[in-house]
Amino acid sequence: MALPAESSSATTLPPVPSDVTVKPVRTSADKTAFIRMVYPIYQGDPNWVPPLEMERNDFLDRKKNPFFEFGEVELFLALRGGQVVGRIAAVRDPHYNEFHGTNEGFFGLFECINDAGVARALFDAASQWLRAQGFVKILGPMNFSTNHEVGLLVDGFDRTPAIMTTYNPPYYGALIEANGFTKAKDLWSFELSSSVQPPEKVARIAEKIRQREGVTVRSVDLKNFEAEVRLIKTIYNAAWEKNWGFVPMTDREFDHLARDMKQIVRSELLLIAEVKGEPVAFSMTIPDANEALKEAKGRLTTFGLPIGLVKMLLAARKIRRLRLITLGIKEGYRRRGLDAILYLDTLRTAHQLGYEGGEISWTLEDNHLVNRAIESMGGKRSKTHRVYERAL
Repeated sequence: MALPAESSSATTLPPVPSDVTVKPVRTSADKTAFIRMVYPIYQGDPNWVPPLEMERNDFLDRKKNPFFEFGEVELFLALRGGQVVGRIAAVRDPHYNEFHGTNEGFFGLFECINDAGVARALFDAASQWLRAQGFVKILGPMNFSTNHEVGLLVDGFDRTPAIMTTYNPPYYGALIEANGFTKAKDLWSFELSSSVQPPEKVARIAEKIRQREGVTVRSVDLKNFEAEVRLIKTIYNAAWEKNWGFVPMTDREFDHLARDMKQIVRSELLLIAEVKGEPVAFSMTIPDANEALKEAKGRLTTFGLPIGLVKMLLAARKIRRLRLITLGIKEGYRRRGLDAILYLDTLRTAHQLGYEGGEISWTLEDNHLVNRAIESMGGKRSKTHRVYERAL
């Protein structure tokens, strides 16, 4: 499917329908409506994976999500005739602006019927809240930062989204662009089969580098979980510090994410590379739990019975896809072939464990070094997610 245009030629924003109102989320009923309004939007879409309502409640809970220890979020609902027809989150992340020296706010969790005027009402509400915070630009979608789900799907609607990636109807791009947003950055996903043998030349060079540089690769020891998390955290914050959109995780954020991920990871696919005994890189590949989550249809229990939970657990045994979610190398050790070594070891292990392949996501469109490395291993571009921007 063709990508939407990268910029909008419209000079006039669509009018807000007179029968549409926008209100902030204030009550538990509002919060439930915010979470559940997605069902009619995606009704009949075979690729959509309903998020677990319990998980979404926790994500929006100021006492449970460590993002709220420093960030602020205002949730809005758009209503027409008493029915919720759209939603949006306005997000203030002071760590992002401090790290990049910017003055930007985010929008996220955007969902809307196919009506540009309704979308405008939502963007107006979010923009007004962000302007009151003193911001001069709005970026999104960000849920709530690049450490979480990010970007709008603009190409690759023919397949189910991988775990922890966004999915949306194709018309969302037109709604956003009609409201004056333009492309800030594209994020790419690649498809890779574990049965495809990497080019012999690539494998040979990687093995030479492994021997010459004294590279050893080991799996994360889940029995020594806390120490391993501290080690990975150090590599993570050093490896991405100069990347577009990156913001370091706080200790609480990292630990919270690690605990959540521990429930689904395979230790054999969490790899740490050491050069002469020094940990300098790691990669994290996880089973694509969306294959199992899809069976729960958003709820673990129905009429008090754990129907969704049982379906999800049964489906989890049959997961055959993976997502390589991150691969980072400390500065000073890049361009030395460590990425190829980690890709090769991940492919071999995935094949041995019986996985068919999966997705590598996401990479920046202009990170040519990484994109070429993925393509050299047989990766094929499969999806594009876009981050938009607009002046406030």
